[in-house]
Amino acid sequence: MSFRLGLTGSIGMGKSATAEMFRKRGIPVYDADAAVAELYAPGGGAAPVLEALIPGAAAPDGSADREVLRKAVLGNPEMLKRLEAAIHPLVLAKRAEFLAANRAAPLVLLDIPLLYETGSEQEMEAVLVVSAPAEVQRARVLARPGMTPERFEAILARQTPDAEKRARADRVLDTSRGFPAAEAEVEAILDQFRATGRISQEKP
Repeated sequence: MSFRLGLTGSIGMGKSATAEMFRKRGIPVYDADAAVAELYAPGGGAAPVLEALIPGAAAPDGSADREVLRKAVLGNPEMLKRLEAAIHPLVLAKRAEFLAANRAAPLVLLDIPLLYETGSEQEMEAVLVVSAPAEVQRARVLARPGMTPERFEAILARQTPDAEKRARADRVLDTSRGFPAAEAEVEAILDQFRATGRISQEKP
């Protein structure tokens, strides 16, 4: 069975870039966001489930209508919880497919934005959290097209605080030091795994 390394981090911390560093080194990477996008696409399986919960959520092409979903959960945290609960089993099935397809790999990386929020850390052998100072995070996120301070704060409110993530992690990678430093840390993690078959608890 593969060693499962969970990767997570709050919005704007550089998680996707870190996942790509592992991917280009030959490590199989599960992308939870990509799995959800596949489920929401035409024929992906999410539309019928969501339609039963929110009438109109299934678009004519068989995809899930994200605008209908966005309006349904806006200011309605209970509906958001119900939506997430409905989709979660489908996401878990996608994750199981990935693990089965890569069971011969010594190490797999599972990129899960809401890893702690969904309790998925319990399924990992170790967790790597990407982090950066709050001012760096804020500048990165607000530079994104269509992002507003209000939306940024709303996203943060749904995520486990960065300080708690760092405290619970096995490894913390500070992405504010630049790509070369991040690449070196990824190499160090992989070197340690190759040498010991595990990833030790080391934090800055």
